[in-house]
Amino acid sequence: MILNKLQIFFIFSAFSFAVGAAEEKSIFLSKPKEKWVLESKNAFVLEDKYPQAPVHLLVIPKKLVKTVSDAPPELLGEMLDLAREAAKKYGIEESGFRIVINANSEGGQHIYHLHIHVLGGRQMKWPSG
Repeated sequence: MILNKLQIFFIFSAFSFAVGAAEEKSIFLSKPKEKWVLESKNAFVLEDKYPQAPVHLLVIPKKLVKTVSDAPPELLGEMLDLAREAAKKYGIEESGFRIVINANSEGGQHIYHLHIHVLGGRQMKWPSG
């Protein structure tokens, strides 16, 4: 089968659109609001599906921001405030908690939607990772 230039253009355009749309999706944005344990204007908190500590929460922007390098300072501040509020709600504010942001592949980021891990409920060790 021989394709003409117009057919190739439409096939390529449809493929590019599908790939671009897939890149803009985030597993976090598919979580129902009923799973959110806290929220602010631009972020929300979920319990981690695979907890690494007795308390393991994720603070996530409501809009897709791929890495911490892409985030505006105002959003990062709001997310840290929400992390602190979550620590208080889960009873780990006084005993202590750890906040982690993984950035890019060597930093351990596997999901390219910025998120802050809030871990607590046990003694943390150092160095981590």
